[in-house]
Amino acid sequence: MPKTTTGRAPAPGTRRTMTAAARAAAKRAERGHREAGAATAGDEESPRRAERPRAGRTVLVDAPKDGWDDPPEPSPESFEEDAPQERGEPGPGGRRRPLTLLLAVLLVVGLVALAALGWQYRDGRLTETARAEALAAARKAAPVVLSYDYRRLDKDFSTARAHLTGDFRDEYGKTTKTVVAPTAEKYHGVVKATVAAPGSGGTPAASVVSASPDKVVVLLFVNQVTESTQVSGARVDQNRVRMTMDRTGDGWKVSAVDAL
Repeated sequence: MPKTTTGRAPAPGTRRTMTAAARAAAKRAERGHREAGAATAGDEESPRRAERPRAGRTVLVDAPKDGWDDPPEPSPESFEEDAPQERGEPGPGGRRRPLTLLLAVLLVVGLVALAALGWQYRDGRLTETARAEALAAARKAAPVVLSYDYRRLDKDFSTARAHLTGDFRDEYGKTTKTVVAPTAEKYHGVVKATVAAPGSGGTPAASVVSASPDKVVVLLFVNQVTESTQVSGARVDQNRVRMTMDRTGDGWKVSAVDAL
């Protein structure tokens, strides 16, 4: 009968080693399972965090005519476009500034217009006064300046020069001394001038051609009666004379005489 060989049972130390290894493997498996579960939970929470809406200002967006299923999220450009508009809006002080400038301009224009009207009124009054005064002075000066008598030439010429002014005064002195006086003495010349009196309802014998506060031009109709040894009897000449009158410190004086 053959012998049956019976195997040896494992020693007690070997059994304890295998048991410890099995426990360690079980712990590693449990730890790996926990880490996998934590990773899965983190992946599920990440989209939720990404989907959280941005905190910030509320922007009103006009809905399209056809509507939409999900409202659009505001873009950063919306905030950039709104900011300059808010800064650019004028406040109450900014609105009042143009109105103040406009009122100031209107005030200045009004003052200038008022000053111009005042100056025109003053100039008009002075001109009217000048017309009357110069016309009266011309009527008085014409007979004196345009008359002389060979028997008293120095006296007549001196009286005439008192009505003259400026360069015309000097020119009159030279002409009467070199031309008029020798001729009048030689031919016993006598000239008497008078301003013609206007006829009934006729044109005035003296009138103002132009006038300003300091200068007036007067037109006169002058009759001159001349006697001398060169003519028989008396000769009457009817002349139109234009006299320029200037305002001076001594009143209105003749600055020019032109025969027309």
